Amino acid sequence: MTLPSELENPVPAKLAVEHVSKSFQTKRGNLQALDDVSLTVGEGEFVCLVGPSGCGKSTLLNLVTGLDEPDKGGLSSDGLKITRTGRERGMMFQEHALFPWLDVLGNVLFGLKLKPHLTPAERLQVAKFYLELVGLKDFIHANIHELSGGMKQRVALARALAPNPRLLCMDEPFAALDAMTREHLYADLQDIWSRRRKTILFVTHNVREAVCLGDRVVLFSPNPGRIREEFRIDLPRPRDINSVELAGYATRITRALKSHTGTTPSAE
Repeated sequence: MTLPSELENPVPAKLAVEHVSKSFQTKRGNLQALDDVSLTVGEGEFVCLVGPSGCGKSTLLNLVTGLDEPDKGGLSSDGLKITRTGRERGMMFQEHALFPWLDVLGNVLFGLKLKPHLTPAERLQVAKFYLELVGLKDFIHANIHELSGGMKQRVALARALAPNPRLLCMDEPFAALDAMTREHLYADLQDIWSRRRKTILFVTHNVREAVCLGDRVVLFSPNPGRIREEFRIDLPRPRDINSVELAGYATRITRALKSHTGTTPSAE
């Protein structure tokens, strides 16, 4: 199955985060979520952000997608300042947030409202393409309540990919799934990334997950959220999360993260 030419692979986005700080007012006073964070993500790069709860990882994704604004500093995509949401930047959350009154196909078609210039036939073509890409071509008319947790996340992934964003942010999308389902999705996501070459910014608590998926792993520490260290993952793809080589990277990164935070992150 092919796509309309307008939705074939675009040049993936390049992201720049420059000296960004962000705080929130809480009942306990001012909470500094991010402090002087700078990060560059190259075109087509898969970057994983790792750190304990409260270190600002999800806050950074909200700033990148334009759901929130920084107090200081700036963010840009391909040199253009990010000031609001845009269809060139997509988001996939931990919860699938699917519409229960729509079937699988209807949920993916809903995401294509971001492409109003497509004809109904083209939208259907695009939706079927991505459902086939995530392995759900035989479930396009299934109801959401009939799906397993892993299948729901596949639908959510297809919906996030269908508008063809140049940059995809993913906020712990596999955290609620069992280990076997996650392993299947790790393989699927690596395959999809290798075929579509999206720029991906992926948040996780799981160090092994980050090493399995990322070209680069960026470590955050909390109070306030800051980038502490980065690791380049020089392992061939596809990667097996249970491999000895991957475990070696995960061990080094876990030790480094513990030294920066004083806590032990997940290294499942």
